[in-house]
Amino acid sequence: MSENSSFPADGPDVRREIIETARALSRLGLTKGTSGNVSARINSGFLVTPSGTPYEDLREDKIVAMDLDGCYRGDVLPSSEWRMHLDFYLAKPACGAVVHCHSPRATALACHRRGIPAFHYMVALAGGDRIECADYATFGTRALSEAMAAALGERNACLLANHGQIAGGPTLGKALSVAEGVEDLADQYLSALTLGDPVILDATEMANILKKFKSYGKQTNELEDGQAAAFELPKRVG
Repeated sequence: MSENSSFPADGPDVRREIIETARALSRLGLTKGTSGNVSARINSGFLVTPSGTPYEDLREDKIVAMDLDGCYRGDVLPSSEWRMHLDFYLAKPACGAVVHCHSPRATALACHRRGIPAFHYMVALAGGDRIECADYATFGTRALSEAMAAALGERNACLLANHGQIAGGPTLGKALSVAEGVEDLADQYLSALTLGDPVILDATEMANILKKFKSYGKQTNELEDGQAAAFELPKRVG
């Protein structure tokens, strides 16, 4: 498969960032032990964490290079969930990184096969008006990868039934941030459910939210024509 120059080449900097992101999963309470996995796109495919290796034992030479045909290089086996990472990238060519974890609150919802509706406008961080839960399939299988793709649709995150969550983004930092956001939303939703079913924002409001999210977090030099007005930014006077 041909190289994609819009992504970096394989190198120590990308490998170190993958290791740092993987270790952050435990520090942030998003996973325990060796569960979860992290990958980043490179110009020849992607790099992914290895199978069954504690994050504290990761080294640059243990990060596994794979191409977009599902073949790996070297003597170290990739994560058992390599196929989900591969299919995430194939479905979303602009995606630069993927984080999969078994974060406790998101996993609790996933064990009830329950997604996260628009009880809070921040569900838009995943790119849609709700966060879906994929159908159950055995870990590491093509069936799980297909279920993930169906639940993602146009979004960049979903829950995985009786399993956990998966999130993507243009960079490792962004993908990790989305995974954190999904876990926070799962926590808030579970808390809201203790008082009964929360009020769900309607489709019209969520369409407005998603429009505003196209400008969310950007500075004026990053905005497209008309976005400043849509986001109701303050007027600059100095």
